[in-house]
Amino acid sequence: MDGVPRVPEQRRPDTGAAHSEPSTQPEPPARPDAAAGPEPSGADGQGPAAGLRFFVLGPVRARRGEEELPSGSPQQRALLAALLLREGRTATAAELIDALWGDEPPQQALAAIRTYASRLRKVLDASVLVSESGGYAVRGLADGALDLGVAQGLAAEADKARTGGALSRAREALDRALSLWEGEALAGVPGPYADTQRVRLEEWRLQLLQSRLDMDLEQGCHAEAVSELTALTAAHPLRERLRELLMLALYRSGRQAEALAVYADTRRLLAEELGVDPQPGLRELQERILRADPGLAEPSASAPEPSAVRVRPAQLPATVPDFTGRAAFVRDLGETLSSAGGRVMAVSALAGIGGVGKTTLAVHVAHRARASFPDGQLYVDLQGAGPRAADPETVLGSFLRALGTADSAIPDTLEERAALYRSVLDGRRVLVLLDNARDAAQVRPLLPGTEGCAALVTSRVRMVDLAGAHLVDLDVMSPDEALALFTRIVGEERVGSERKAALDVVAACGFLPLAIRIAASRLASRRTWTVSVLAAKLADERRRLDELQAGDLAVKATFELGYGALDEAQARAFRLLGLADGPDISLAAAAAVLDLDVEETEDLLESLVDTSLLESAAPGRYRFHDLVRLYARACAERDEWPPSEREAALSRVLDFYLATAARVYAIERPGDRTVAHLEHGGQQGLEFADASQALDWLHAEADCLLACAQQSLKGATLRRAVDLLLAAKDLAESGASSRRYETATLAACDAARAAGDAHAEGRARVTLTQVLSNAGRFESAEVEARRAMTLAEASRDPWTTGNAPNELGIIANCTNRYADGEFHLMKAIEAFRADGNRPGEASALCNLSRVLAPMGHLSRAVELAREGTEIYDELGLIVRLANARYALGIVLTQSGRLAEAMDELTEAVQTFAENRQRLWEGTTHFRIAQVHLLARRPAQAAQHAEQALATGCIGGDWMRGNALTLLGKSLIALGQSDRARACWQEALAIYDASAAPEAEEVRGLLAPLATA
Repeated sequence: MDGVPRVPEQRRPDTGAAHSEPSTQPEPPARPDAAAGPEPSGADGQGPAAGLRFFVLGPVRARRGEEELPSGSPQQRALLAALLLREGRTATAAELIDALWGDEPPQQALAAIRTYASRLRKVLDASVLVSESGGYAVRGLADGALDLGVAQGLAAEADKARTGGALSRAREALDRALSLWEGEALAGVPGPYADTQRVRLEEWRLQLLQSRLDMDLEQGCHAEAVSELTALTAAHPLRERLRELLMLALYRSGRQAEALAVYADTRRLLAEELGVDPQPGLRELQERILRADPGLAEPSASAPEPSAVRVRPAQLPATVPDFTGRAAFVRDLGETLSSAGGRVMAVSALAGIGGVGKTTLAVHVAHRARASFPDGQLYVDLQGAGPRAADPETVLGSFLRALGTADSAIPDTLEERAALYRSVLDGRRVLVLLDNARDAAQVRPLLPGTEGCAALVTSRVRMVDLAGAHLVDLDVMSPDEALALFTRIVGEERVGSERKAALDVVAACGFLPLAIRIAASRLASRRTWTVSVLAAKLADERRRLDELQAGDLAVKATFELGYGALDEAQARAFRLLGLADGPDISLAAAAAVLDLDVEETEDLLESLVDTSLLESAAPGRYRFHDLVRLYARACAERDEWPPSEREAALSRVLDFYLATAARVYAIERPGDRTVAHLEHGGQQGLEFADASQALDWLHAEADCLLACAQQSLKGATLRRAVDLLLAAKDLAESGASSRRYETATLAACDAARAAGDAHAEGRARVTLTQVLSNAGRFESAEVEARRAMTLAEASRDPWTTGNAPNELGIIANCTNRYADGEFHLMKAIEAFRADGNRPGEASALCNLSRVLAPMGHLSRAVELAREGTEIYDELGLIVRLANARYALGIVLTQSGRLAEAMDELTEAVQTFAENRQRLWEGTTHFRIAQVHLLARRPAQAAQHAEQALATGCIGGDWMRGNALTLLGKSLIALGQSDRARACWQEALAIYDASAAPEAEEVRGLLAPLATA
């Protein structure tokens, strides 16, 4: 890919002949602070020029502080602009006449110039607009007083940063420069000089924009770039470089057919308009796309970012200060990893039984190798030994964020995330420590795959199927190493006199490092014990599992040592905390499990961290190693008394999550009757200062909350578990945890059906309906909604009675069965009103408006949508108000009231973006695109359709097909028929896969193109 276009040095305008031709080069004027002339009187904040600012990248304006200064008639503004663009140099009266009127000046041109200058002098001060040698000049301005000078400085800063490899800083500087434009430069200013400068400044703006887009692609932001490039190519159809960037962005977004179609459209346009073929760069890119050149799949390599601005993760856990032994392994692994520096990727995989010290060794080696990986180290516990191993897709999202990738730039699928991850690592030297892997399949997407990087993997299994890996089998420590480790922890003085007893201790531990460390830590913290006392305790086989010397059972024996050393409160905490599912647990949730206050809970958990039986995942969060969790549960089964306390502990944490999620729901939807219909337990839950804090909690606790719900789908906690899913529905609507949420909801339906609980099953099936509808799986969604209707009749649950027909109405609207939709939504409105559920009523009213509009009842549809909007507005439901504006925007569009529709949809999309409703944000962009297309603004329509595709939409693949269809229509209007064809072919494939009726419309759109 070509580098960033450089802005050449500005050639100063000719100051000779009175009517010299102004420069037509695309470069901007040099920065005003480089101008010749006397020392600026306002540079130090003093004098008449102090606080003066001028603007030419838009309407020509002048300000002193925040006060807008009168700039006079268009010709007077033209004079001011001409002087500002001369950077403090004097312009003669003849030159100014030429600038304002060209070859046909009025008879009194000189007098007019003098008048304009006199008026400006009164506004600005005589020392700012000076008269000399029969001409005029603007002098004494401070640095940054002219927006064009600021833009030029930022462009220079971006150029320097990019040359140094600091792409993020370069892109930020260009964004700041581009933000200075307020529409057309020198807007409304007459005269040939202004005309020339306008063209020149617009050309420079496009160069800056092109440079920034170039860097977007280098940083892997393909999806976002497509939307902007689509609009730019529509506005500037003959700029081949923009077309080239669009092709590359589409190709990297997995849209190869569209990328090739852009080339075809460009070739035809150039032939028709200019009678020429595309330039070699565009032709070469087409050929590389046709042969799927691997070099196009990732951003081109760039120099490493300077450490001051480049994100440099340092995620390695702390190495233990008393690491002992393993010298051969440390040397072998260190040499393998160091060889990766600047050459090829190295993968080392450590395998061994639990507790053998794989993680300790890997972390120690990784720290020793840090110098070979100056761009950072990534770490993750893949939880492979537990029942719920970490999802590679989730891990990749975490890694990409750690490497500086914005959330909005992280794609949805595993394959796309893995490709972006490798692209981001290209050119960097990063070490990745993948701890506790389940198998090679879990690891493969997480491998860097680029030169200069390395991966270190630990696992209980030997990964013989991990291609290219350097395999290391880690066994127990030798007796000498084990004794050395024990001595370093306990102290030479205590061990030296009882060497035989110390050997007995490490032998009883099976020479497992974790067991040795726990035993030695117990002794070190008990100054009254001798080594012999500890050895005697370990000699008692009742205190050890018989399986100490065999496989995983040795790990349990090691854990028994630590558990036996705990006091009563610590042991209870250890047992009960191990019962809760989830990758980790927050301090507040742990307090609920233990039924203690937060301070006492924190003391207990920190003491367990000290014994290595618990890990501190982050401030305020704790986690068990997966095998330790299993052991803790075994202890709970054996030791917890009465046994009912186990169920009580899980019930308390469920109540905590339910109460807190209900608070989040209530903050998001004040007045919604759903909260009143939820089951209530004995926990109060957390309180939040605002909606942002509430949503932060919900998304941070998503995995734990959903795991708790799924774990509680039985017996007395079934209904509360289902209600927890209802209260946490934002997790599905935002798109952040949709898959995990769906899994939990499916389990809820099965559990409720097995229990014969119509109340719980009805709610679970409505919730599942919403998930399926959001994904565009309408046939399955309708099946669930009809089941929910039947269950509502049996249970008489007002929540299900209102929500089930509401969902059926939504599905009917999406599948073009408007009469059915009207029937169901009237029932929903009746149910919501009977329940006093005004937000529910507003939702059904808005949905009813959408089914009435296609039936021709447009006035009634607008009236109902406005009624729903008013209810939400009155209740202060910000996000739901956005949903109502969305519905109102749609029916206004169908009524032909496009300006009103655009106002409503613009308000809605801003609210969705501010409240992290990503899928609704994308869906609203689709509706805005519809309005633009109806208003015959195809370029804007294409841009918003691209934003919908990049962001994602409610409705899943079906809605993606709609967006592609609309994008194709916009492209046809822009003369890009080949790309339109590619969009429609992709849409048709989506529709055919689900037998969607929209397929026929798309076939009709494609038919004329087949014969073209």
